[in-house]
Amino acid sequence: MSRSLAELTALVAEVSDIYASRNDITRDDDWYLLKMQEELGELVAEFLRATGRGRMKGADAADVRQALEDEAADVLAMLLLFARNNGIDLDAALERKWFKYLGRSPQV
Repeated sequence: MSRSLAELTALVAEVSDIYASRNDITRDDDWYLLKMQEELGELVAEFLRATGRGRMKGADAADVRQALEDEAADVLAMLLLFARNNGIDLDAALERKWFKYLGRSPQV
């Protein structure tokens, strides 16, 4: 099933609200950026493991691949939350910054 960025953002925000409530976390402006940086660090660690440059910690290749995918999802989720918190329209920004090079709008 394919979802739009707006739909993904709404779902991610719902999960984030649950997470913040359960863990008594106050999400201020800094939290969104710092949490995204934390998740990016975790993605880098999994990438290093997946490419043979990090400790396996008893994990096999399938475990490492799943962890890499999960950390990529965390980075995307945090980017969506950061953009939402800062009033950034990622659809418009992608059109303006990236898709202008296509000479046409992408098919969605």
